[in-house]
Amino acid sequence: MKYTSILYASGLLLLTMACKQEKTQEPIIEDIELMIKAEKVAEQDGQAVFHYVLDNGDMQVEMTNYGGTITKIITPDKNGKKENVILTFDTVEEFLTKSNPFFGATAGRIANRIAKGEFTLDGETYKLAKNNGPNHLHGGNVGFNKKVWAGEPYSNDSTIGVKMTYLSVDGEEGYPGNLESTLWMELTLSNTLRIQFEAETDQKTIVNLTNHTYFNLTGVKRNVLGHEFQFWADAYTPVDEGLIPTGEIRDVKGTPFDFRDPKILGDQVEANGGGFDHNMVMKMEKGSEMKHFVHVKDPESGRVMDMYSDNVGVQFYTANFVSNFEGADGKIYDRQWGFCLESQNWPDAINHKNFPSPILNPGEKYEHTIEYKFSVDE
Repeated sequence: MKYTSILYASGLLLLTMACKQEKTQEPIIEDIELMIKAEKVAEQDGQAVFHYVLDNGDMQVEMTNYGGTITKIITPDKNGKKENVILTFDTVEEFLTKSNPFFGATAGRIANRIAKGEFTLDGETYKLAKNNGPNHLHGGNVGFNKKVWAGEPYSNDSTIGVKMTYLSVDGEEGYPGNLESTLWMELTLSNTLRIQFEAETDQKTIVNLTNHTYFNLTGVKRNVLGHEFQFWADAYTPVDEGLIPTGEIRDVKGTPFDFRDPKILGDQVEANGGGFDHNMVMKMEKGSEMKHFVHVKDPESGRVMDMYSDNVGVQFYTANFVSNFEGADGKIYDRQWGFCLESQNWPDAINHKNFPSPILNPGEKYEHTIEYKFSVDE
């Protein structure tokens, strides 16, 4: 592994690496260029906001330490044409000034919804912001998606990435305890975007962190109803009219939630009355085993995305509330123009004793890993 690192006065950090790998069956030496760019583009709350670009020679991932946000994923189609495959803005600066439905963001302290904006720990009731009708959503009015994380680029023999940290102080958005969170977002030589979370607290609290990227494997040319989905999920958690789980764990058999065999999304959306915003059950108990959750393909472009995680569920959201939204490249995003696969604990788990617990105690470590692997099916 060879690498050079240059820091320019303008605030642009460029790190390139040349990896020579010998193939096992052919005596051919392949040069693979890994590159990280880090450029300061703004300031928010007195802190520097950076735009990062990770490039493995075949695909690129762009991100920012504002909100721990993925801002672009550029991948080739079956003809080698590289295009962005997520809903986003043209620039990082727009994330600071324009409201958006959590494009690419880190959601926390608690991703998803908490019923009536409150929960109880050891007999004490904590009141949270009701920022989604009568309920609490994605950490409140100023959640982790609106915080500037401390960022540090890094690399090893096969990976380039950015490590980010954020301290959420006791009482922030109503949550108890000082919570130190660490986020790694990295790109591998195998075209895998890996996201890892860790968190520790000094007081009993609740934690559920995820990434909220909206994917569109067409290259964001149209809606995603033509995508083919397969979920390895035998159950889901039904919701009420406010999208709060009822507490039931229901078998997917005979329902529009049965993606155990590949299904065209548009057919299932129609069968479900307009879209999905539901937790698909992947595990009944927490564990460190990585599980293949979802396989998605856009037949026209040939792009494929496989999702893996060690968590217990994934919120499957089909952009039902996106409407006439002006996004990057002058495109107007509408309903079903993207889909989210938010690996996480089950929604409103703190208020359901039969759900996996989101409680984190002092001395414990919250850990969560997500992988999105991109490929092409000819």
